[in-house]
Amino acid sequence: MKAVAVLLVVLSFLTVSHGWTCKAGPQQFPAQQIDAGEGQVVLTDRDSKAYYLSESTWFELGSVALKHVSVGPAGIWGVDSSDKVYKYVAGDFILVNGQTLQQVDAGGDGQVVGVTSGSYIYCLKSSIAINYSQVGSVSWNELAGRLMYFSCSPLGCWGVNAVEQIFYTRVTPNTCDISGWIHIPGAALMAEVGTDGNVFVVNRQGHVYQRTGISPSVPQGTDWLYIPMCLPIKHVSYDLGQLWLVTKGGIIMQCSN
Repeated sequence: MKAVAVLLVVLSFLTVSHGWTCKAGPQQFPAQQIDAGEGQVVLTDRDSKAYYLSESTWFELGSVALKHVSVGPAGIWGVDSSDKVYKYVAGDFILVNGQTLQQVDAGGDGQVVGVTSGSYIYCLKSSIAINYSQVGSVSWNELAGRLMYFSCSPLGCWGVNAVEQIFYTRVTPNTCDISGWIHIPGAALMAEVGTDGNVFVVNRQGHVYQRTGISPSVPQGTDWLYIPMCLPIKHVSYDLGQLWLVTKGGIIMQCSN
């Protein structure tokens, strides 16, 4: 823990190039995964506990052990170690039957998407996802393709497959129809897209890249910008101008530009 304290001091004064200024964020050590959306930030730690950030303090979220959690227009969703899906309702997580997922994302325009351990892709329509508030089975739509990580925003969705290829598509919230996959040059283990369409990826080396050139006419962007970090990163999320990162050692970093 002493080494962690020293790293936090270093990070508190760290400035990253390309306009990003980073510092040590509020810590819930060791963090496993983090997600930001709708002005909210949630995370899971290595003990499979979920947390919600209020100002600069993490508060435990519900009583269900989760390995992955996501927040967005459809609320707070998560999956456990058995790939069961949950939604946070009235102070705790309730089971959402109908589909198992290893990763879930609530950042779309009301729809919820996710992938299975076999890389199958599923979508829950916005009308169901937003209003879901009781234990029961729902019908998920299987999407064409195979991905190991999938993230959506109102402006489009980004995914990464098992051979680390990156793809972009649009998902219609109320039908879960997709526009077709566009292969994006590059390689990554995960891709996260913010509500405003900003996209960040993390590759096998723990390097972070931001997609540039994104516009309404070119929603898939044009290039990647490397954002150097002092430590290797394993997870990234973005919302309201804030870049949230978890290092491979479990430290939380917060960056702004």
